[in-house]
Amino acid sequence: MKIKTIDDAYEFVMREKVCTIFGSKGSPHPSLWDNVDLPGKEAVEKGWGEKVTAIWTWKNELPARFPDEIFYGKVKGGDAVLMEMNYLRDVHYPSAYQPISELDHLSQEVFEFVRVDPSYTGELRKLAIQQTGCTKSRFDTALKKLQISLNVVRSNDLNEKNDRWLPFKELYPEIVEAHS
Repeated sequence: MKIKTIDDAYEFVMREKVCTIFGSKGSPHPSLWDNVDLPGKEAVEKGWGEKVTAIWTWKNELPARFPDEIFYGKVKGGDAVLMEMNYLRDVHYPSAYQPISELDHLSQEVFEFVRVDPSYTGELRKLAIQQTGCTKSRFDTALKKLQISLNVVRSNDLNEKNDRWLPFKELYPEIVEAHS
């Protein structure tokens, strides 16, 4: 199936259950990138090109338009994925969730910042650096760990231009409760 529209992308995610956004060596999952049939950026063209623009838009729009059907997050190894919601609930969550108490201290602190006041990445990074003395790189790693362990998730609100982070259990309480 060659993907040309957001509707095609929706069908692809629903059929495959999990797909990476961009290709990833060693990933067992197919990627949107490898299956989208849109032109790439021409050498003289400014900006991202049609293919990258479409994929970047769809990674945000699909979970926003279909919040009960499609999840956006990160999996072990750090790949960004779109995931069919039943797969998330029945297969991925039980195997990937880690209690916050099992994560490193910085990840726990960043989680606490998100729990108290869901924030955009830039604001959260600034707070973490000020409060903990961590580097940008260590913050980025902590945020990635929180996503992979299913403790934080990006807001699905299309009106937000930047990534805003929420506790996973606020956006998906039924999944957390089903596995408590």
